[in-house]
Amino acid sequence: MKIALLFGGISYEHEISIVSSIALKDVLKYEKIYIFCDEKREFYLIDEKSMKSKTFSSYEYKKFPKLNLKSGGFYQKSLLGEKKTEFDLLLNVIHGADGEDGKIASMLDFFRVDYIGPGIEASVIGFNKLFTKLYAEQRGIKTLEYEVLRRGEYKSSFDFPIIVKPLRLGSSIGVSIVRKAEDLEYALDVAYEFDEEVLIEPFIEGVKEYNLAGCKAEDFVFSIVEEPKKEEFLDFEKKYLDFSRTQRVSKANIDKDKENALKEAFKKIYSNLFEGALIRCDFFMIEDEIFLNEINTVPGSYANYLFDDFNDVIQKLSSSLPSKKEIRIDYRYINSIQKAKGK
Repeated sequence: MKIALLFGGISYEHEISIVSSIALKDVLKYEKIYIFCDEKREFYLIDEKSMKSKTFSSYEYKKFPKLNLKSGGFYQKSLLGEKKTEFDLLLNVIHGADGEDGKIASMLDFFRVDYIGPGIEASVIGFNKLFTKLYAEQRGIKTLEYEVLRRGEYKSSFDFPIIVKPLRLGSSIGVSIVRKAEDLEYALDVAYEFDEEVLIEPFIEGVKEYNLAGCKAEDFVFSIVEEPKKEEFLDFEKKYLDFSRTQRVSKANIDKDKENALKEAFKKIYSNLFEGALIRCDFFMIEDEIFLNEINTVPGSYANYLFDDFNDVIQKLSSSLPSKKEIRIDYRYINSIQKAKGK
């Protein structure tokens, strides 16, 4: 199998996408090609030997062949016209906007390119923290209390401490823990730099956190359950390093009943929306009750470090992608009208 890794995009998480793709270079054992989407949304075919951060920070990537996305895939201009860039499957590794908000999914669907990643509806739900909460509630999964503020609003109804998050952003960018009322305005100004809307939740000291990744092939395939190293929260710098992880992590020390409960919650979140994607759900456990914290629709370095055999997971998922319904256009309705009118 030949896999194309699509990465970059216009997003505050652009650099993290590069880091993830570099990490996957040594993890994925399949033949690979690398397609970079730059700040102008132009596509470049990057040589594997040049998959280094300097290639992008120095703009050396512009020396590589440009690609055009059109029906059936990516094409490169040649002396005889155009040459199709051959691969069996595309892996969406664009974090944040473009890759997780539905733009890339829309383009790939429109041009009939098979891919692993969240579809259009899954992207819209997973990218917006408010939509995620409403969706989880509809699926019977609890979330923390919350309120949404809009640019220009600076008052919260919650007691302190609270956590402030841009509504449509990941990687802890723009996130602050606020312990005193006098610090709220500054934290909101930071968040408003990245989004017009902000989500506020109570900040719970010492809450148990568990991460679980997985997908549905013929049946569900789960990673181990990870209990992240205890920090107040992972800031951008820590998550930047986190996205380059390739080494296996230790399984959380939880009993089988709790592990199964997390898996059942994951199934409720995943089913009938995220088929074709490998996602990671981050959960809180409060007094043995499960709360969804967030859905990572394109997790950093695809959460490879949580799986015993990540390549086998990708193989199984690639063989179980949702089929696209073919709609036949035959103009039967128009023809019947024209016939009735004698035209």
